[in-house]
Amino acid sequence: MIKGAIVGLGKMGLSHAAILGAQPDAEMVAVCDASSLVLNAFKKYSQVKTYSDYKEMMNKEPLDFVLIATPTRFHYPMVKLALERGLHVFCEKPFSLTVSEGEELVRLADEKGVFNQVGYHNHFIGTFRELKRLLQSRVLGDLVHFSGEAYGPVVVKEKVGTWRSKSEEGGGCLYDYASHVINLIQEIIARPVKASGTQLKRIFSKSVEDAVYGTLILENGLSGILSVNWSDETYRKMSTSITVQGKNGKIICDATEIKIYLNEPVEKEGLDKGWTIKYITDLAIPVDFYLRGEEYSAQIDNFIDCIKQKKQTDYNSFEQGLCTDKVIELIIADYKKQ
Repeated sequence: MIKGAIVGLGKMGLSHAAILGAQPDAEMVAVCDASSLVLNAFKKYSQVKTYSDYKEMMNKEPLDFVLIATPTRFHYPMVKLALERGLHVFCEKPFSLTVSEGEELVRLADEKGVFNQVGYHNHFIGTFRELKRLLQSRVLGDLVHFSGEAYGPVVVKEKVGTWRSKSEEGGGCLYDYASHVINLIQEIIARPVKASGTQLKRIFSKSVEDAVYGTLILENGLSGILSVNWSDETYRKMSTSITVQGKNGKIICDATEIKIYLNEPVEKEGLDKGWTIKYITDLAIPVDFYLRGEEYSAQIDNFIDCIKQKKQTDYNSFEQGLCTDKVIELIIADYKKQ
């Protein structure tokens, strides 16, 4: 049985704890958080060991892996210590606050030969995987344009600040929301190498942006738009989509469906001319435990499977997470020079 621990028991950490607790091939032996209220609940209702100091936990517990789900500013020291201990690491997104820190962690993970993954869960949604497969199959022919969008009601009024309202702690729409879209673009279409016309707009927040708009140019020469707003009350929850236009049509993809329009049929894919719609119910990755969405369990299952099979993940490695961080720095630099 693979033994692991979680550091950080906020919304995502608690979700991961529930999923990990149901994982048949892994045992959650310890948790760490600064909240005595949360730790007391674990003491009362579980046999899991509790810690308020992650260093003490990593020193005392016989762990195979650790899952880091703290605010981003804590990722670097916590991930670094885990890697130095030779532990496999799953780290929530975004990976790091600076490219230099991320590069150091990628090098260290390679040196230690440990398996690593970053929590960009959209890659475990079947519709986005199908989008990537169809683009690789060139059903659209030469690509012309793309758009990556995400909207949701995170900050819809002025309120007292938390870590999400502090850019130095990984807060703001760019790190928290837009990073998901950037990561999808880089892994499904191609990696961005330039940002232009960037707008970081404050709507309700006083110290961070609530919306991110701009153009991204990819390594293959394709350009497209990034449009993200976490102060949009017309959405009940976060909604993320990728649209790709090609010479042979267009694909519109979100977490629930993928809509394909073709000017000419693609027989090898069984796609007719005109519209074809595929739904997540036919594309979802099967999981044994469902919480919030199959993608959350699927990403943990993938991480545990990589440890069991002794192979690095094809999805969301530290290097891929670092690439997203580099694009974020490109966007910030473009905004500052205007």
